Amino acid sequence: MDTEKYNRSITLFCPTCGNSQFSPVSSDDINSELQKCASCGREITRDELIKENSENIEEHAKEIKEEITRDITAKLKKRLSSMFK
Repeated sequence: MDTEKYNRSITLFCPTCGNSQFSPVSSDDINSELQKCASCGREITRDELIKENSENIEEHAKEIKEEITRDITAKLKKRLSSMFK
């Protein structure tokens, strides 16, 4: 199974204004824990940002699970039908 097919990038949104553009507060570290919204200026940690976007993340995970289930079911049906020809 090609697992790359199921990789996703999930856009995280600012819980204050809904913008998706953030920049690290510390300009010397792109992986800074503290992020600043480009629109409203709210500073938020990565963990808080993930927590605030948990519903969006869960919905994407649900979609991926459904896609995997459909693909596995289709593969099994195809294999079984070829075995009993």
